[in-house]
Order: sequence, then structure tokens, then C-alpha cells
Amino acid sequence: MGDPIQLKEDGNKHFQAGNIDEAIESYTEAIKTCKDKKVLAVIYRNRSACYLKKGNFANAASDATKAIDVDASDVKALYRRCQALEKLGKLDMAFKDVQRCATIEPKNKTFLETLRKLGAEIQAKLKTTFSTDSRVQNMFDMLLDEEMETDKREKAANNLIVLSREDAGAERIFQNNGVPLLVNMIETGKPQMILSAIRTLSGMCTGHKARAMAIIHMVGIDKMCSIMAVDNEEIVLAVGNLFQCINDSLTGGDKREYGKEEALVLDAAKDLKSILLSLLEMVGSKKISGHGRDQALNLLSKNVPRKHKKEQDHTRALFTIDHGLKKILKVCGQVPELPDQLSLTDNTQLIASVLLNRLYDDLKCDPERDNFRDICAEYVKSKIDPNDMDRTIHAINTISGLLQGPFDVGNALVGRQGVMEMMVALCGSEREVDQMVAVEALIHSSSKMSRASFIITNGVSLLKDIYKKTKNEKIKIRALVGLCKLGSAGGDDYSMRQFAEGSTEKLAKQCRKWLCNPQIDTKTRKWAIEGLAYLTNDADVKDDFVEDEFSMKAMFDLAKSKDKTILYAVACILINCTNCYDKKEILPEMVQLAKFSKQHVPEQHPKDKKDFIERRVKRLLKAGVTSALSVMVKADNSVLTDQTKEMLARVFLALSEDPKDRGTIVAQGGGKALIPLALEGTEAGKIKACHAIARIASISNPEFAFPGERVYEVVRPLVNLLHTDRDGFQNYEALRGLTNLAGYSEKLRVKIVKEKALPEIENYMFEDHDQIRQAATECMCNLVSCKEVQERYMEDGNDKLKLLVLLCGEDDDTLQIAAAGALAMLTAAQKKLCNKLTLVTTQWLEILQRLCLSSHPMIQHRGLVIVNNMLNSDDSELAKKLIECELLEILTVIGKAEDNPKRQEVIDVARTCLVKAMELGLIKPFSSPS
Repeated sequence: MGDPIQLKEDGNKHFQAGNIDEAIESYTEAIKTCKDKKVLAVIYRNRSACYLKKGNFANAASDATKAIDVDASDVKALYRRCQALEKLGKLDMAFKDVQRCATIEPKNKTFLETLRKLGAEIQAKLKTTFSTDSRVQNMFDMLLDEEMETDKREKAANNLIVLSREDAGAERIFQNNGVPLLVNMIETGKPQMILSAIRTLSGMCTGHKARAMAIIHMVGIDKMCSIMAVDNEEIVLAVGNLFQCINDSLTGGDKREYGKEEALVLDAAKDLKSILLSLLEMVGSKKISGHGRDQALNLLSKNVPRKHKKEQDHTRALFTIDHGLKKILKVCGQVPELPDQLSLTDNTQLIASVLLNRLYDDLKCDPERDNFRDICAEYVKSKIDPNDMDRTIHAINTISGLLQGPFDVGNALVGRQGVMEMMVALCGSEREVDQMVAVEALIHSSSKMSRASFIITNGVSLLKDIYKKTKNEKIKIRALVGLCKLGSAGGDDYSMRQFAEGSTEKLAKQCRKWLCNPQIDTKTRKWAIEGLAYLTNDADVKDDFVEDEFSMKAMFDLAKSKDKTILYAVACILINCTNCYDKKEILPEMVQLAKFSKQHVPEQHPKDKKDFIERRVKRLLKAGVTSALSVMVKADNSVLTDQTKEMLARVFLALSEDPKDRGTIVAQGGGKALIPLALEGTEAGKIKACHAIARIASISNPEFAFPGERVYEVVRPLVNLLHTDRDGFQNYEALRGLTNLAGYSEKLRVKIVKEKALPEIENYMFEDHDQIRQAATECMCNLVSCKEVQERYMEDGNDKLKLLVLLCGEDDDTLQIAAAGALAMLTAAQKKLCNKLTLVTTQWLEILQRLCLSSHPMIQHRGLVIVNNMLNSDDSELAKKLIECELLEILTVIGKAEDNPKRQEVIDVARTCLVKAMELGLIKPFSSPS
């Protein structure tokens, strides 16, 4: 074996002569025999230089690392590893090495130049790596690589979705021939790839009219419809969202200026019409899955009727009625128990009924309504055939669908000669499917008192007979619901009971028994809830129901299921149990007058009094009603109508009545569930939801009640309650909610200002009502740290500052604390306001002294802080004016007091004021005789 030192020297000579391979051989032999760590480190460092020359950068970095392991400050080894790592593309690691070199030898120009160069390269690489072009290209490369692992390709597809939601990313995908690639992804037939492709297309279409139109033509409406026809709910929903994004972009959601490109995107009417016709075709097609049909109906329901009745153009509704009304009626008339029916889900027929109702409501004049009724009447008549019972029950089922939608149209058909008789006759049919359809039609047609009276006279005995004789649970429960509905025809009027005492309780008990039976299918158990929805008009039934925890939990479980047709019935039960429906106030004088004239006077059930209602609310909360409501609100479905939303909002408001229960509502997700109810639905429903939000926001930690970004969505509903047309209690709760939010973060304060809440809050600071004025002042106190609010107080020509000063002189402690707190923060933030304060009213000094003399420590502290701010305002005349009055005596008395933990803040501020006065030369320090 050779001498390692000699071998090292041989290696050095070979290196200097340019014989790199021989040098590597010598160093390698030396490494094998060398035992001295320091010498070994030098040999490794030298061999690293050889590998650098040969371009073998991995080995160069490895040898340099071995040298550095022995001596961490080996500059040559560090620099060689830096060079190797740079060539390997590991710029950040190379940068760290040369940074260490420059630290050891700060004047070495080579190190400094390399440091600068690597820094620039890293910046350029970062820019390229994170640029949209590069990200899109990387995603495409991965998706196109057939050998790439499946999970990596799916991850790349999901990354494309995220990119498509940025305008720059969407444009880059589009420009990089992305649409054909996305179509190829769809063609793979793999659900995850299809979903990713559809969602990426949705992102690209959102808010961009030109891209939306291009994608329609590149992908094709027929292709989109064929994807929406599959029996995969997730894919169907994604395609529905794509259609919605396209519709929004083509109908005015896109506000951008296109300039020269405007000519390309002028008229989208033809595409919109094609989409409408395709959706109508899907409604009645046998090739469509139930989920696909639901989504087509949902899209029509969302986009065909006018969103606001003020809009003049309702041609889409007229076009839909002319080209698709019979198709929608066909869906309503389907009887799943018969062969050769359309594919449906549990929700399909109710969604179709909702669409019919919205179309009918969208009509403007009698001729249009007559046309609608005529088409319906003609369709039903064409299906009635005494010799074909399947066609006849289709007609009856269609009437049921109309009764659940545009009731007047369905009611008119029921009133036609022979229809009611046919329904009654079908009840006596031997076929169970005939009985089931007929009983359902009877139930739906008895929604008006006059019709109910007819059925009570002619059909109750028949329903009872069916109920007793049939062995089919599905028919039995429907017959029971018919009896329940007829039994509740008097509503909650205690004097208008249709049946004998105790009958409704017996019916309700049977409904609860079915509801809690897991052996019965969901669709049948749903009818038990329908029955209870009618029977809970009776307060005895309400009380029994809330005492039955198993029944309540069974109902909540069903409310969370996929069958959304149940939502309305559950909402009705909750409305009845909480008594949160509108009740007309009955004046005693009017009651006496009605009795005198022998008119009917509604009577309140003894169990509908306040203490009973409160107890029912507690029971519902304990059973988990809030979590059920939260799930119901999330239903992305036309079944969740504006009327149902209003009912849910009313229930939330009733549940939040007691402040002690609001924590439970928050814990079960009620806070975030209320936000959509406050933004969409009927005007009354939105106000109720806003009020419930205000109650929660006023006493809850916003971070927990409205997690994440949702907290910013709460501001608008609260501001909506500040309008003068809302009642005083709503104003008060909204102000308290805004106060809590304003004290939470600067971002929320800015949001409140942006929502134009300040003028309303200022108006309520003038309010005569003590509590509202106090709440408004507290809200302003939390807002004044916001710069925009301070600027409003700086403006001339208003009484804002004067009002705050005068409110400080009020007798109410809480009001004084809020007003003085606002003044203290304003004068601390804006020195100019210190002088302005003295000009707004001649009583300012008197009020300020009163604050400083207050027996309430918080008021006194705020008053002294204002004095301190004024002394520090750089206005010598103002400081002099303060010290020359009685304030000096007040400050002296407080400042000389002994330390007291309960009043220490007050004492410390007084002493600070005295020190400042001495610094200004306004008073001299007290000196005792020697």
C-alpha cells in the first residue's frame, strides 16, 4: 500500500498537468490508506475539484460534503460544493454555501459575485416556477403523460381547477389548447378525471362571456347534456354548475370591457336558446338518469322565471311553457310503481311542481294564465281513459303535481266534473297503486277549507275504510295522512276541531309509531312526517311530540337524508311547535263585538301560551334541532323554496329567543347556516334570519359563531336591520351585533364602514329610546379607531363631535362610558379634535369636569384620558385653559391619593396629567421645607 501523503502529492501534480483521470486515481488510492481526518478532508476536497472538471457534479458535491463534515469552515470545499450544486440546479442549497463563504471571507470578490448571480437566478427561477404559464404547462405535461401515476395525474387535474378560478390561469389554460385536453379527460370515462375537467371548464366560464361562448362551441351543448345524463350525482351537479356559470356569463354577469373583441361576443341569445331547448328535451327524455332530470329541472327553475318582478322581459317563461310545459307535466304524472316510467329520484316530482309554480307566478296577465291552464287541462284530459287505468292514474298524479305547485290550476282541475268522483272511485280500486295515487291526490286537493269540507262529507269514511282494510303500509300511511290533514283543517283554532276530542292525538301517536320504525322505507316514513305537519296545529299534539325524543331524532335524521321532499313538512312541524307563525293581534273590543254579532272568534289553546312554547323550544334544542336545520339549509335544490327558507328563518329566530340557548345554536352550526337565509328568499324570511344573526352576533365570539371568512358576510344582514322601517327591537339587536363585530378586528370595522352603516348608526345616537341610543353609542365607540370614522369627525359642518360631548353629560352610566370612550380614542388619534372639542359646545369644560369627578371608575378614567390627550395636543393655550380651571384641583386630589388597586388606573392617569403640566411649565413641583 502506498503512502497517502505521496499519493496526494502525485494527484496534485496530475491535476496541474491537466491529467484529471490520473489525478482521480491517485486521490482515490490515497483515500483508501489515509487515517488522518484532516489530510483525508483535503484529499476529498481535491478530488471534488477533479470531478468538477469532469462534469461529474453529483460526485463533486459528495466529496466536498465529506470535507466539510471534517471542517465546517473549509472555504474551498464550500465553494466547490456550491459550484456543483448550482450545476445540479439546486440553487437554494448552492446559495447557502456561497453565503457561508462570503461570511468567512467578506472581501472575496469571487464569492460576492457568485452570491449576487445565484440570488438573481433564484428570483428568476421562482418567477418562472410560479408563473401561470409554467404551472399550466406542468399540469398539462402530467395529464398527457400516460405513464404518470394515477394519483399524480388526478392531483394535476385538481390543480387545474384551482388555476381556472384565477382569470390569468383560466386564460392561460384556454390559450394553451386546454379545452381539447379537458374534453380528452372527459373521454377517459374516469369519474375523477371527468369531475376535474368539468370543474375546470366552470372556472374558465365564470365571469367571462367570450370564453363561455367559445367553450360552448368547442365542447358542444349536446356533449354537456350527455354528461349530465349519467347516473352519478356528483358529476351531474358539476355539469349543472357549468351550465349555471355559462348562463350567468352570457346573461350579464360579465361586466368587463372587451374593446375590439366586443364584436365577437355581442349576441348570446342563440346559445341561450339552444341551452334552454336542450334542457327541456332532457326533462322528458327516457335516456336521462333521475339525477340528470333533477338538475335540468333545477336549472330551468333558477334561470327561466324572472328573479325580480320589476324586470319586464319574461319571454323565457313563455317560451318554456310553449315548448316544455307538457314535458314537465309528464314528469309530475309518473308513477314509479308502473312499468316503462322515466327515471326519477325521490325529489324529481316535487322539483317539477316547484318549477310549474314559478312559471305560473312569472306570468303577467290573464290571457297568459288562461293559456297555462288550458295546456294543463288539455294534457290531463288526453290522459284520462276509462279503458286504460295506467293512463288515468297518470292524469291523477299530474293533478297532484299541480296541487303541490300552482295550486289554483290544480284545484280548478279537481273541480271539473267527474275528477273528484274518479279520485274517490280509484280509492276503491283493487289495485294498490290506484289506491295510493288516488289517496295522495285527495290529500293534496284538501288544502282549502271549502274543498276539505267536501272531502270530509264524501271521503273521510272512504279513507277510514282504506286505512282499516289495506295491508299495504304505503297505502295505509297515506290514508292516515289524509285523515290527519282533514282533522287539522281548522288550523290552531281550538274551537274549530274537525274530529272528536282525542282523535288527533290518536292519529299523531300512530304517525310517531311509523316515523320511529326503521323497518319501514324512508319514502313511507316521510308520509308520517306529512301527517304530523298537519296534526301539530293542535297544541296537545305539539306537546306530546316534543316529549318524544325518539320521534324528534327520527325526524331530524330524515331531514338530513337525500330525500329533500321532506323539508317543507319538517319546517311546518317546527313552525307549529315553536308557534313562530304570524298571529294577528286580537283586540278584546273586537272579540266582544264579534260575539255580539254572532261571528266566529278564534280561541287559543291553553298549551299555546308562552311558558309552554319556551319549554318546547328547550326540548327541540336538546334533541339537536339546530344541526338538522343546518343540513336543511344546505340543500342545493329547488325543493328548498323561498317559502321553506322563510319558515326555517322563523324557527331559528324562535330558537334564539333566550340568550342562554344561543351558545347551543352556535355549537351546532346555526350561525353559518343563517347567512344564506339572510341573503336569499322572501323579504320577511330574510329579515327574520337577519334578526336571528343579530341575536347570535351580539353575545357570541364571532370567530366561533361565524368561522373563517363567513364573519364578513354577517355585516350586511346586520346593516339591513338598521333601516328605519325595521322595528326598534331589530334595530337594537343589530347595533349590539355590530358593536361586538367592531370590537373584534380592524378588517371588520372597515367592512362595516364600506357597507354604509355609519349614517344609520349616527342617526340612532340621536334616538329617544335609551337602549337604542346606548347601543348605537357603544357601536360608535368600537368604530372610532377606524381611520375613515375619525375623518368623519374631523370634517367641518356637522354635529357628530358635539353629540358625543353632550352624550358624555347624560346621567346613564353605560351611555357615558361609551361616549367618553369614543372621545378618549378620538382625541388620542387626532390631536386636532382636542381643540375642536372645545368649540362644539360651551358646556364642554363642565362636562369634562363632571367625567373626572364621576364616582364610576371607568367613566372617571375615560375623562382623565381625554384631559391627558388635550394636554398632549401641542396646543399651549388649550393646556393653559385646562390647568387654570378647577381641573387642576381635581387632578391634584386624585393624583395625591394613596395607591389603590381598584382605582390605580385613574390615579396613574391623573399623575401623568400633573407631570405633563409641570413639563409645560404650567405648574411648579411641590417642595417640602427642609
